[in-house]
Amino acid sequence: MGPEPPRNRHLTKDDLGLEDLGYRPELKRNFSKLETFGVAFSIMGVVPSIASTIWYNLPYGGPVSMIWGWLLSAGLISFIGFAMADLASSMPTSGGLYYWTHRLAPPKYQNFLAWFVGYNSFLGNVAAVSSLAWACSGMFFACASVANEDFSASIGAQVGLYIGILVFCGVFCAYGTTVFARLQTPSVILNVVLALVTIIGLPIARRGQLNSAKFTFGGWANLTSWPNGFAFLLSFLAPVWTICSFDCAVSISEEAANASIAVPAAIVGAISSAGILGTLILIMVALSMGPDVAAVNESAIGQPLAYVYLMAFGQKGSLAIWSLICVSQVSMTASLVLPSSRQAFAFARDGALPFSNYFHHVDKWTGTPVRTVWLVVGAAVPLGFLGFADPENQAAINAIFALAIMGPYVAYGVPIFARIFWKRTFVPGPWYLGRASVPVAWVAVVWMIFAFVLFSFPGDKNPAPGEMNYAIVVTAAVWLFATVFWFTSGRHYFTGPRTEDLSDEIAADFATQAGVKPTEDPNKKQASVTVLPVDDDDDSGKGKSVSVVN
Repeated sequence: MGPEPPRNRHLTKDDLGLEDLGYRPELKRNFSKLETFGVAFSIMGVVPSIASTIWYNLPYGGPVSMIWGWLLSAGLISFIGFAMADLASSMPTSGGLYYWTHRLAPPKYQNFLAWFVGYNSFLGNVAAVSSLAWACSGMFFACASVANEDFSASIGAQVGLYIGILVFCGVFCAYGTTVFARLQTPSVILNVVLALVTIIGLPIARRGQLNSAKFTFGGWANLTSWPNGFAFLLSFLAPVWTICSFDCAVSISEEAANASIAVPAAIVGAISSAGILGTLILIMVALSMGPDVAAVNESAIGQPLAYVYLMAFGQKGSLAIWSLICVSQVSMTASLVLPSSRQAFAFARDGALPFSNYFHHVDKWTGTPVRTVWLVVGAAVPLGFLGFADPENQAAINAIFALAIMGPYVAYGVPIFARIFWKRTFVPGPWYLGRASVPVAWVAVVWMIFAFVLFSFPGDKNPAPGEMNYAIVVTAAVWLFATVFWFTSGRHYFTGPRTEDLSDEIAADFATQAGVKPTEDPNKKQASVTVLPVDDDDDSGKGKSVSVVN
């Protein structure tokens, strides 16, 4: 456990709520409501994400998959967001997913399931960081290709830049959190500007060469060996990868002000914004890219969206826009390193990671968990070496995009399923869907199971060994490690989140901040402070109460 904070300190409502959940506040609450949304929205960074994943919808159905596949997927993903928002409002802690699992699963399974969810969450975060950094390195080299179409980066150069981006983001997130928080609003503005440039500027620049409405909304081009229907389903990878990692807002719950409202609002707001903006952007790309889908997909630049910008804005204009996209992509990567490190910190706090005592550490100078920042960066670095497995097509390294979905979807799905299937203790927070909560959660669970199976398939029907989708292999390896580690070691000491019954401390803090003293005088009016149950076997759903003079 972290050191006990000094008594008589001033605690905010958020800090008292965290003590309700059994944790003492250890991290600074640097993030406002807008900045919390900014983290979630910046990670999605719609234009850079579309640039990164257009490979997964353009050749898998052309305009039909780009627009309608995105719109359908965004609608399904919103069910996950609403289901998660209910849980985030009820239990706003950085432990998030595995904390919720432990609270909501039955005693017989709660420890193992919390352990399993924690490792899947860690896997998903590392894979997402890796995929963002890899896409970012490709974008930087696309800039060079726009400037000089004869330029071609070696796989070694791309891996080297990939590692450099990770290290840069690690330094920023480890030692510049306060500055990072302040940069979230500019990052949101930059993403909106890039979206407006694409939505408004692209069709204006291509006027006279625009595609017909029939082609824009109904053009079909399957450049893969998969049947048309299955190719359309595989195109879902692009929107699902983009509109993912929204749990990052949960991971910074202990650094967010008014977390029980700010975190669920950030989740739902980021998903909705990305879904709408993405649809509009892809409509304009389909309208402006010309009728030859294969030419766009296989351009010498090596980046379809950069090629469309080049046709519209010329070399200098496209370089200017693409440079801003690169900046946004770096911001996205850093925006995910930060909450990923907080999830790892929370997991180490509860003794679940190897060397947890080392990683559960808050740097005295920065007030942040520096060690877990470097843990996330260090775990992401080796994934970049998958690029050497298929340097020409990069099919193996592209599996990290699917991996970045599989890990989170397991981690998202288990606590949502636990809540609606086992129906254990759940105390709604101020953000709650009411009667719609359970049906929404069931749709979310079914969709996540379907998506997990779908994205286990390779990009083509008959792949060579280097073109296989290795995401399921890495995922299975993590599952095997987590399970073996559990039975050989974890089950002997891991009892779930290391919470404490802090009701006496809450009463003392409440009394101190109210300027009163505890009393046992029955003639004096008292105020009750409700504390969520810390006994995991308590299914009553009722809190304990402590009293102070009103």
